[in-house]
Amino acid sequence: MKKVSVILVNWNGLHYLKKCLPTLTKSSYSNYEIIVTDNASSDGSTSYLTKYYPKVKIVRNKENLGFAGGNNEAMKEVTGEYILLLNNDTIVTKDLIKNLVERIEEDKSIGVVQSKILSMDNSKRLDSVGAFLTNTGFLYHYGYYQYDKKIFDKTINLYSAKGAGMLIRKNLIDKLGLFDDTFFAYFEETDFCHRVWLAGYKIVYAPKAVLYHKIGGTSNKMNNAFIQYHSFKNRIRSYIKNLGTEEMIKILPLHILLCEAAGISFIFKKRFDLFIAINKAIYWNIIHLDETLKLRHVIQYKYRKVSDEEIMPLLKRKGSLKYYYYLFAKNLVGYKETF
Repeated sequence: MKKVSVILVNWNGLHYLKKCLPTLTKSSYSNYEIIVTDNASSDGSTSYLTKYYPKVKIVRNKENLGFAGGNNEAMKEVTGEYILLLNNDTIVTKDLIKNLVERIEEDKSIGVVQSKILSMDNSKRLDSVGAFLTNTGFLYHYGYYQYDKKIFDKTINLYSAKGAGMLIRKNLIDKLGLFDDTFFAYFEETDFCHRVWLAGYKIVYAPKAVLYHKIGGTSNKMNNAFIQYHSFKNRIRSYIKNLGTEEMIKILPLHILLCEAAGISFIFKKRFDLFIAINKAIYWNIIHLDETLKLRHVIQYKYRKVSDEEIMPLLKRKGSLKYYYYLFAKNLVGYKETF
């Protein structure tokens, strides 16, 4: 039985840890460790862990490093052959780890396994199954807040898993690195999953592995402009790094144009903070372009083992007219729907 290192990033989430850890410690899979990486919480999280969960490893960060930096720091402490990234605002089922491990061990070409994530507030609805890429550059979130039906009990390949519950091969992280430290939060798991595909591995959805997630549990504590800034910034940087030349020419200019259109639309809504956030994200990528291109060179010439022609048919989906209506008319940038 291979060891699994479970990583939870925590920032003032004591009320979530009190719900998550009791379910995690009842796992039917016996060979695992728990690492909580704490981003300078002020709510007594680390004291609680020390008192009630002395076997849990605690990584104490001196500042809030976000989801990306927090996970990267925890990686220095892992001893498992598999890494399970788990949000602190989740409740896991007894067989979650067992089912994830069984699925990844069925096929050596699987690099990441995504669990089925149900809404904690309404267990009949999905949080997410995973995401696909579109030609606009905006992700297509399969199953987002749809009723859990038989169609969602099928194993499928995904462009990107979701960091709330994804199992990764440790040796793959050793090879590719985990998250881009500049991301802080948002799109970091998608950026990593893209590299996984380029390295010749697959991202697979395993519906038998189930957990419950408090949708927006962490992001609700953040300012919306802050969220949009990092979301747009990280998405653009990721595409510059990971897309092949032809796909980048096809996707990136259109994506930036749509980003600007979204920003302008926020002006009419008098959301000037969001307009500034989006343009700030684009500007960040301009001034950091040289650094991003150096990373692109490493990814394209060192990590890439398969061409875009081979993998893009598996990773892309088309957005419906309804998708684009909500994207622009309703200004819900990143709107999620099913196909």
